[in-house]
Amino acid sequence: MAPSGSRSIKRGCQRVLYWIPVLFIALIVAWSYYAYVLQLCIESIEDTGEKVVYLLVYHVVFIMFVWAYWQTIFTKPMNPLKEFHLSHSDKELLEREDRGESQQEILRRIAKDLPIYTRTNSGAIRFCDRCQLLKPDRCHHCSVCDKCILKMDHHCPWVNNCVGFANYKFFMLFLLYSLLYCLFITATDLQYFIKFWTNGLPDTQAKFHILFLFFSASMFSVSLASLFIYHCWLVCKNRSTLEAVRSPVFRHGTDKNGFSLGFSKNFRQVFGDEVKYWPIPVFSSLGDGCSFPTCLVNLDPEQPSSPTGSNPKQSLHKGRQFPSKPLRESQSRLLTSTPSWSENETATDKDRKGKMMLLL
Repeated sequence: MAPSGSRSIKRGCQRVLYWIPVLFIALIVAWSYYAYVLQLCIESIEDTGEKVVYLLVYHVVFIMFVWAYWQTIFTKPMNPLKEFHLSHSDKELLEREDRGESQQEILRRIAKDLPIYTRTNSGAIRFCDRCQLLKPDRCHHCSVCDKCILKMDHHCPWVNNCVGFANYKFFMLFLLYSLLYCLFITATDLQYFIKFWTNGLPDTQAKFHILFLFFSASMFSVSLASLFIYHCWLVCKNRSTLEAVRSPVFRHGTDKNGFSLGFSKNFRQVFGDEVKYWPIPVFSSLGDGCSFPTCLVNLDPEQPSSPTGSNPKQSLHKGRQFPSKPLRESQSRLLTSTPSWSENETATDKDRKGKMMLLL
């Protein structure tokens, strides 16, 4: 009982400590609100029109920033579906076998009925001993959350949460709106920052808030800009942070662009098909996080369906559909195979050439 009790106390202390970075960000944001709204806009800006415009724009950006940050923190990461978990009989069978090729044979047999195309570096089935499941493509085990996270990007201490399939769009919007928040403060505070050094401000406590507000907003802008640009590049390439560090391995070998479908489809896979939802922190990503279309030419012959030629979520496995939840029409358009722009252009060119020949 004593070791169990000490472990629970340790886990409780860790959970409290994990919230310290989030509390730090919350305090910084609360102070910036006080410094900008009260000390700069209300106390220091004399022109009423300028004051109203600044306050209106500021609060729009502030609300979107806080909303995206809240969604990133409190959206629960998605875990693999029950189809990827080992059944009780499979667990017993796996435990009876010696670790090695015999266990891999069992895992390969189970994986045949699942849309799994990635492997370990040695070519083995990706299996999580901790969660007792076959890892879906792009899924990884988080040591902090102690769970397997679908399309895991990284565990972010600043949001005390895993960034993955469920909240990656929210994380991107959080970076965007926090960057806009800092840039707006820096741009509108600049003239009063200059007045501070030319003694153009009244000698009140507001001048020191204006000074530190400019320094903190400009410094955060630099770090946020670099992070946002990096994740924009990842979205364009359809990679996670983990995949950028270590490329996914397929049966034919390592392929860093294995999940890339082109810029348009890569972007829509994260933000969805409907443009009106792109800037809003509501879930609109396509797919279910357990399987992803690929651009592979050498397909896995052991798998029941092609990730490029058909929708792996809607293929039948032993008389049942995987998964049971049907896809929306917008998801099916992304995941099913459609002619590329080059193919469409080629067909159009052929039609034009045929008409020209008839006219001649």
